Formats: sequence, structure tokens, C-alpha cells
Amino acid sequence: MSDSKSHIDLRTFVFLDSLQLQMASYVATISRGYLPVGGQAACIIEIAPGIEINTLTDIALKATNVTPGMQIVERAYGMLEVHSNNQGDTRMAGEAILNAIGKDENQRLKPRILTSQLVKNISDYHAQLINRTRYGNMLLRGDTLFVLEVEPAGYAYFAANEAEKTAKINIIDVMGSGKFGRVYIGGDEAEVIECKKVVEQRLAELSGRSAKEDYK
Repeated sequence: MSDSKSHIDLRTFVFLDSLQLQMASYVATISRGYLPVGGQAACIIEIAPGIEINTLTDIALKATNVTPGMQIVERAYGMLEVHSNNQGDTRMAGEAILNAIGKDENQRLKPRILTSQLVKNISDYHAQLINRTRYGNMLLRGDTLFVLEVEPAGYAYFAANEAEKTAKINIIDVMGSGKFGRVYIGGDEAEVIECKKVVEQRLAELSGRSAKEDYK
């Protein structure tokens, strides 16, 4: 591929081997593209500047048999989610994008957790405030709420999918574009505490470059 894309900053690059049922349904709820279903593999790419995601979407779709679910184009950042029944096709789409921008997976930004908090035994009115703007499941009185804030934003989808793999929780909301990503998860206290621990661990295990200068 041409070196003309070498200026693109790779912020998020993550492969989801199997979209969990809630996560697939959540993505389908907010997607303007083609809707994923549970069990499909997905690749999520976030880059800067945002406008370049149009070209990279074209490259991914022409490289192999994947379907685009989300393409978000902002001035600063652009995000693409593609999925397929075939893990190999999904990986190939991601590799085509990496080749186009002259980078490898380890040149992505390593996720940084800014907030990881629990609110136990949530009250009715607090639950109602969150439910009014959520796109996922309902948060109920007495639930424990886990709120995660991560940078870059695209890792929010990875975190939510890992949470659902780990424990019997409800995905309340996931915001995976912009400067920061946020995840809201609710459920039984023991299950939510377990998923919080695992999500933090999974994010810490992801390789990538440090970008402390971006966090000032």
C-alpha cells in the first residue's frame, strides 16, 4: 500500500473473537450499518484524524468478506467496526487496514483506565436517571453499578464484551467513540465485582505503545 497513510495514528485496534449476546444486541441497537449477531467475530479500529476512516473502511470491505456495523467520523477521531461469521475474514480485514497505514497491532495505544468505580445498592431515582439515556438493559433498584472510563474510547467495546464473558451482568450502556469511552454495567454485587476485576486485568494485558503526552 501507499505510504500516504503513514501519518494516521492508530488509537484502538482490537479483535473480538465472539460477540456475546448482549454485546451484539447493543451494537445492533446503536449501529447505522449492518447489524451483528451473537457469536460473530468483530474488529474495532479507531484512528486519527477521523476523516481517514472512510478510506480505511473501503480497504477493509474490498479485502475480504466482512460487514460494517458502525462507522463514526469525527473531526479528531474515526472509528470502524466490522464483523463476520468467519474469524479469518475478520482478522484479514483488520490486517488490511494495518498494512494500509504501515503499522502493526503493537503500535496501537495501550488502553488507560481513568475511572473504575462501583456504586452498590443503587437507589430508584439514580437508576431512573441512568435508564433515561441508556441504550442497553435496565438498571434496577438494589443493583450494583460498575462504571468504567477508558482512553482511547474504542476499548469500551472490548471491555463490555469481556465483562459479559466473565459474569452474569447486564450491559446498561457503552460509549466507544470520542476522547473517552465509558461502560455502564449493572447486576448482582458479587457478579459485578468479579467482572470489574477481570475487565481491569484484560485491559492491562493488551499490548501497545504508551502515549503519556496525550494524557496531559
